[in-house]
Amino acid sequence: MNRRGFTLVEVLVALAIFGLSAVVLGATYLNLIQLQAAMRVRDTAPDDLHWARAALLAEPDRALAERGGDVVLPDDRRAIWRATITPTAVSDLFDVTLEVEAPPPGGTGEQVRSTSTLRLLRPTWSTEAERNQIRQQARQRLEGERRAL
Repeated sequence: MNRRGFTLVEVLVALAIFGLSAVVLGATYLNLIQLQAAMRVRDTAPDDLHWARAALLAEPDRALAERGGDVVLPDDRRAIWRATITPTAVSDLFDVTLEVEAPPPGGTGEQVRSTSTLRLLRPTWSTEAERNQIRQQARQRLEGERRAL
């Protein structure tokens, strides 16, 4: 007997396997889409930090930057930010800890708190006394190194 095609049973088994794999892959794809949407709703902290960081960088006065403020987020939420600014051993260079509190999207739940650490070069935040003190310390350190040679 010469066989040139598939039997009806073989075709039905192949269709059943194909259908089952399509259902499994479709369900997996839908789960991934739902997970991504849920993460986007829940994890807005990086975006909130981005908007607060922009407000901090726009502030030329150090005292006002340390006091902080609020920023309106794109989805009509309001984030409150404050900064802890510490001078470094380099003139006009500051270590900044930015703290942001914002309500979660949808307005339900507790405030979301986020923290970011930055190192910023901000000449407008320096006082002349701080600059002179840092320069004096650098001069003393260089003179000590020259004497050691």
